[in-house]
Amino acid sequence: MRNKYHLILASNSPRRRELLAGLDVDFEVKVIDGVNESYPGDLPAADIAGYIAAEKAGAYKDELTDGNLVITADTVVVLGDTVLGKPKDLDDARRMLRLLSGKVHHVVTGVCLTAKDKQKRFSVTTDVAFRELSDEEIDYYVDKYKPLDKAGAYGIQEWIGYVGVTSIRGSYFNVMGLPVQRIYEELLKF
Repeated sequence: MRNKYHLILASNSPRRRELLAGLDVDFEVKVIDGVNESYPGDLPAADIAGYIAAEKAGAYKDELTDGNLVITADTVVVLGDTVLGKPKDLDDARRMLRLLSGKVHHVVTGVCLTAKDKQKRFSVTTDVAFRELSDEEIDYYVDKYKPLDKAGAYGIQEWIGYVGVTSIRGSYFNVMGLPVQRIYEELLKF
């Protein structure tokens, strides 16, 4: 794919870098520390990731020179009315995994493509089902993998995904943190 823009991925996530690289596009990574990731308390759960992705894009306004396109993203896990972001510590990670155990949840990744003259914002949702997880399995995963940088306290590409995920409906890569198929589609149209 040839793109008329110089792509900038605004993310520290090694998974997002790996996924975007899988599209065989050239890009650079730039990260601004301390970007606000809060959201209004009355925002519907399905809109939170998109809202945060757009807020992150605002922090990169100085990068928006002619020819640059900044890609920002945020992922949340939604279980019923409960939104699970990144756990604050290992005990919080255990709590989140106990909540997800034996249930279906939604992984929502919001993406914002921002150039100097336009912006495209979208979200992708994937349904993920976990089998019932034992406390021993949860402890093993949390202690070994330390999933503090992952929404919902898990990485589907890690051990817990191998043994715990019974089905997904939607994009697997979205659950990893970047809906690359949809990004590819949107970049073609941008």
